[in-house]
Amino acid sequence: MTRRGIVNFFQVASLVMLLVTVALVAAIVTMHFAIHGAEVQVPALKGMTVADARSQAAGLGLNLDVDNRYYSSDVAAGYILTQSPAAGTVVRREWRVRVGESLGPQKVEVPDTVGKDERLAALELRRVGLEVGATARLPYANAAEGTVLAQDPPAHAQGISRPSVNLLLAAPAGDAPDGFVMPDLAGLPLASAQAQLARVGIQSTTPRIVHAAATPPGSGYEPLGSPVKPGAVLAQQPIAGARVDQSTMVKLTVAQ
Repeated sequence: MTRRGIVNFFQVASLVMLLVTVALVAAIVTMHFAIHGAEVQVPALKGMTVADARSQAAGLGLNLDVDNRYYSSDVAAGYILTQSPAAGTVVRREWRVRVGESLGPQKVEVPDTVGKDERLAALELRRVGLEVGATARLPYANAAEGTVLAQDPPAHAQGISRPSVNLLLAAPAGDAPDGFVMPDLAGLPLASAQAQLARVGIQSTTPRIVHAAATPPGSGYEPLGSPVKPGAVLAQQPIAGARVDQSTMVKLTVAQ
């Protein structure tokens, strides 16, 4: 090969390598935009109306689902209280954003369904705008199958968070229970409270010991009036009336 031919060969080879490099760079850039162009940041939806939030989410290629509704004395009905994922989270387009909608202040009174048949209880709840939440069945020989033995929240409760009522229903005596309603342990000696739980196979964690005058934050229970005997249960979690089963670990707060 002549000197001129060698020079031409290297010129062609260099041009081919340059074209390959340009093609690779273009492919990488295209892939980057294909991937990141399909990603968006979740907007801040709290405080917006559901209609406005749905419109904004749709504009970003996101889907909006109202999966919970709560009573709120601070946020007007129809406005968003909670959202998941949080604002600023980077997600792919078509992602489903779940929000909780405010129902405004509680305006309905929780009816007393204890002693009623399950079907009649459900009808009574729906009549005032409530719905049946979780249900559990407990073998009970002294009531007909399907009779409501207990409810949570209790009748006439105020300040409830959700428009649903959990029911404990009577089951035939030979059936195995699939859940229980949490008893009210306030004021009981710790040993008695633990024994009451143990009778249905429910365990409690190491109790929290506090001064009798202290109010356990977020306990959902008003502290007992003085005097309170040392070792008495001041508060419990879950609260009285909640649905529990053998997997539930009960937290007790006990007077020092």
